[in-house]
Amino acid sequence: MTLPRTLALAAATLATVATAAALAPAAHAATTPAETTELAAPAKSWGTYYAPRRAAKAWGTLTATGEDHADLPTADSVRITGKVYDNTRRSSCGWAVLRITYRSGNELPFRERWVRDCSYGSPKHFSLRYRDVYQVELKVCSEPKAKKPSLTCLYAGTWKTLYLSK
Repeated sequence: MTLPRTLALAAATLATVATAAALAPAAHAATTPAETTELAAPAKSWGTYYAPRRAAKAWGTLTATGEDHADLPTADSVRITGKVYDNTRRSSCGWAVLRITYRSGNELPFRERWVRDCSYGSPKHFSLRYRDVYQVELKVCSEPKAKKPSLTCLYAGTWKTLYLSK
């Protein structure tokens, strides 16, 4: 191969690479708005939170979309996913207790949801979705197996804030 032909091939290759590099941002920009509207907010990690003496633990992600900053600021939709682990080998369970404060008219009532795992070594997965959410709080407990967490679990100690609409 002669030197002029090698230089011509190199110039053609550089021109092709430059053209592709110039077109790539335009192609990416054309697809970005559609993707952005579907993926409104990235999931934020929360945890790892432990029960006293590390007898249970919970961690996961929270995604809040469509925050409305009216008189009572809330998120249109909140999705909470996670895992709760029982770290004891005896007959107790790990509890993840969630307190979801939502908007109802001009009031902010709350509801409690809980997830229980009584199997040492294998976590319990959960996924919850709520609308018009103002605040999400979590408490992790380790207690004997029951239909619902005890009053001690619900009212002793402090709640960890996972989300607060601002």
